[in-house]
Formats: sequence, structure tokens, C-alpha cells
Amino acid sequence: MSSFTDQIKGNWNIIKGKLKSEYGELTDDDLAYQEGKEDELLGRIQNKIGKTKEEIKDWIDDIG
Repeated sequence: MSSFTDQIKGNWNIIKGKLKSEYGELTDDDLAYQEGKEDELLGRIQNKIGKTKEEIKDWIDDIG
């Protein structure tokens, strides 16, 4: 998970913008990032858009 975590840490503003653009139902609260709480972040996104955590990780990895 470290490459995913590094991706989030380094590029979160870009990733967040693309997620909001792709999935308009995501709010700033849904996308609030706290270091060490990546799993909670994935859970919030997963609940909103109905994709698995793996699908979300793959989507984020493709951005970078």
C-alpha cells in the first residue's frame, strides 16, 4: 500500500480535483485526507461511489 499512500500524500490536491470532477457527489468532507487514515478515506469514497477499495486505488494509481 505504500505506493498508493505515497501517491495520496504527494498528489492529493490533484487526485481530489479529479475525483470531484469524475464523481460530483463527493464532497470536501468525503475527501478530507489525514495522514495515516487512508483506509478511512477509501471507505468514505467507496460508500459514495459504490466501487471497491481496489478499484479506487487502481483509479488513483492510473492518475499518477
